[in-house]
Amino acid sequence: MDFENDREDIIEGRNAVIEALRAGRPIDKVYIQKGETDKTLGHIASRAREAGCVVVDADRRKLDAMSRTHSHQGVIALAAAREYCTVADILEIAAERGEPPFIVVCDEISDPHNLGAIVRTAEAAGVHGIVIPKRRSAGVTAIVEKTSAGASEHMAVARVANLSSALRELKDAGLWIFGTEADGTSPLWKTDLTGPVCIVIGSEGSGMGRLIAESCDFLVSIPMKGKVSSLNASAAAALMIYEALRQREV
Repeated sequence: MDFENDREDIIEGRNAVIEALRAGRPIDKVYIQKGETDKTLGHIASRAREAGCVVVDADRRKLDAMSRTHSHQGVIALAAAREYCTVADILEIAAERGEPPFIVVCDEISDPHNLGAIVRTAEAAGVHGIVIPKRRSAGVTAIVEKTSAGASEHMAVARVANLSSALRELKDAGLWIFGTEADGTSPLWKTDLTGPVCIVIGSEGSGMGRLIAESCDFLVSIPMKGKVSSLNASAAAALMIYEALRQREV
C-alpha cells in the first residue's frame, strides 16, 4: 500500500485515535504495533473492533513508514473517506431506480489506486454499488476518493466480513454472478450480461480466490491477442462493466 506524505486520512497517536473512535469517525483500519502489551493500545484495539474496524498487527518499521509525525506511539488509524452501506442498501438503490441490480464485487483489491479507478468506472456506467471485503482489501480512503475523481461520493460501497456470504445474499436476490478468469469458459463478447448481474473482479496478483470463483455462476474470459496473459484489475473491470452497460442499453 502506498502511504503518501500528504494523506489526510492518517490519524496518529493514542489520544488522537481514541478521540476519533469516540467521535464516531468512520475508520477503515487500525494498525497496532506488534508485541506491545500496553493497556492503552489494548483498549484502542478493543474499542476499534467494537466499532467494526479492522485491527491489524504491524511491526514498528511499517508504522514508522506510514507515520508523518514520527510520534505514532504504536498506533495509526486509517480513516475512511465516507460511511459504508450494506448489500441490502445497494439492492434498494436499484429498486428505487426501477432497474435490474448491477453490482460490482472486488475480491481483495489491495491497491487503492485500482479501487479508485474501478469506483470511477462503475459510477460512470450506472453501477448501483460496489462490495468489498473488510480484510486484505483497500477501503474507501482519501487516495481512493482522489483516484476516483470524486465518484466515490456518489457510489454506494458495502464492506462485508465474508465475501462468499455476500455473494449468496446476491444470488438469493436473483442476481447472476460473473467472475473474471483468464481460463474462463464464457468469452466476454458472448456472455449475456443483461438482467440482474454481479461482476466479480479478482485481486491484482492472484485473481479471484477459490471459494469466490466457486460461487460464480459464470467465469468470463477477456480476449487477449498479445503476449501478456492478463490485464490490470481496473482495466479488466472497465471492460466488463462497459460491456454490461452496452448490452443493457441495446
